Amino acid sequence: MAEVLVLAELNPAGGSDNPTVRKTTLEALTAARALGEPSAVVLGAPGTAASVRAQLAEYGAAKVYVAESDDIEQFLVAPKAEVLAQLVAEKAPAAVVIPSSPEGKEIAGRLAIKTGSGFLTDVTEIAADGTATQVAFAGQTIVHSQVTVGTPIYTLRGNSVTPEPAPAAAAEEPVTVSVSEAAKQSRVVDRVVEQKSSRPELTEASIVVSGGRGVASAENFSIIEALADSLGAAVGASRAAVDSGFYPHTFQVGQTGKTVSPQLYIAVGISGAIQHRAGMQTSKTIVAINKDPEAPIFELADFGIIGDLNTVVPAATEQITARK
Repeated sequence: MAEVLVLAELNPAGGSDNPTVRKTTLEALTAARALGEPSAVVLGAPGTAASVRAQLAEYGAAKVYVAESDDIEQFLVAPKAEVLAQLVAEKAPAAVVIPSSPEGKEIAGRLAIKTGSGFLTDVTEIAADGTATQVAFAGQTIVHSQVTVGTPIYTLRGNSVTPEPAPAAAAEEPVTVSVSEAAKQSRVVDRVVEQKSSRPELTEASIVVSGGRGVASAENFSIIEALADSLGAAVGASRAAVDSGFYPHTFQVGQTGKTVSPQLYIAVGISGAIQHRAGMQTSKTIVAINKDPEAPIFELADFGIIGDLNTVVPAATEQITARK
């Protein structure tokens, strides 16, 4: 069976000495099985692979290529792309699948140039023949594309694929890391670990509750947070809400914010402008709460509630909490 390289995206939630595998990596391993036998590639500081190998094995990694070096850890993405390009040249994989994070996209772009390969970004599905599905033009068009040059490289949009366990050997294979001086032009001088709340990370959450301009104030966002907490959901916001100062920009969902694709997306007080729809319309089920019956969001929603969010949302939160 053909080998497919999957770049492991790690989350240092347990500390830099104890990284964990992000859900996006498990999704990429699952999607890669359509093309062949997945092999995970772990790039990081010495000792990184030891704490993640078991989880990579659980989700189908037949091999784990271990490329550990301070040269990878101490510089930006250029060394990672260089090492991955060396591995592609040596192993001649059928394809490379990378999570579609900002860093993942940059690594994929650099890899495509270094290997002379075609590159498809933000794909939501990969078929056995290599055809990838993409959502284009702010969600107005579904595109099916194939790479015709070099080794196909894909970045997979988060929450597009449900991770499915498929136990494999995850046999470790060390990779000799040789990084050029050209790849060491940008050094990491400091790292600050962002304080995480108890809520799921926005782009990885299976349920997202987002508030818009209709929430009316930063203080009123507490009812959005309460609904999210009752569901174990992440909190998002429209551009209008963050521009008005109701919620931090890091939680913006939309074309110029984050793209989410959860199982359930609840849009509260969001009109449904195309900018916002581009960031959430691939959600599996969409529920809209808005007092304007003509709001464009209802065209996209699977279920709609026309009413005052200040009444509807607390009532929904109360019912959900009571039924737990």
